[in-house]
Amino acid sequence: MNNMIFGIRPVIEAIEAHKKIDKVYLRQGAESELFHELINLIKRHNISIQWVTIDLLNRFTPNNHQGVVATCSMIEPCNFESIMENIIRDEKNPLVIILDGVTDVRNFGAIARSAECAGAKAVIMPAKGAAPVNADAIKTSCGALNIIPVCKVPNLKTAIFYLKSSGFQIIATNERAEKLYYDVNYIKATAIVMGAEDTGISKTNLSLCDEQVKIPICGKINSLNVSVAAGILMFEAVRQKNYENTLNISK
Repeated sequence: MNNMIFGIRPVIEAIEAHKKIDKVYLRQGAESELFHELINLIKRHNISIQWVTIDLLNRFTPNNHQGVVATCSMIEPCNFESIMENIIRDEKNPLVIILDGVTDVRNFGAIARSAECAGAKAVIMPAKGAAPVNADAIKTSCGALNIIPVCKVPNLKTAIFYLKSSGFQIIATNERAEKLYYDVNYIKATAIVMGAEDTGISKTNLSLCDEQVKIPICGKINSLNVSVAAGILMFEAVRQKNYENTLNISK
């Protein structure tokens, strides 16, 4: 089954991540430094190209394709236990993200982008009731979904138990929590759980979490977009780890 990737940077990321690209459609007459970088990359990897009109590209997608559409094999979810075994073996105090009921592909893509930028090692989602890894998600992630492993599991509860038994602390966002998000130690191995904007994290999964935290809101709107909230927590983890590294270097 073919999947489409839209945009110059996402296609570059897919090629560099060694994804199987079947063909790249390029807009006739397109010119930019990044566009030429893509063409050189395509030539080095011997990928088939076809120069087409803007009208044809617009028929592929109504979104901003930047003159580039690639067809490739669908990204397959990674095996959860295999990925986690590798992460636990190779990484010191890793960060992973758990998405409970996040179905919007753009939120999913944005979270994946932030997760990759923050050095998170995996995104974990339920096999059912979760956003698909499709072209819109890949585009929104700016290619991050070609890099960071995505694990779709039959049961999030089981995955959380696995992480806890492997030494991870589980931190959940909950607007009713008493503790603020920056009052938690993210330096240890951590899984951050984000829920859907309308329903939040399920009660069952919430009960398994070691900490529940909230982001202080000062305005009249009492909630944040889930991808924004996820980014805030992830980069608090980055801040704490960078500070810890600075202290260790100065000793």
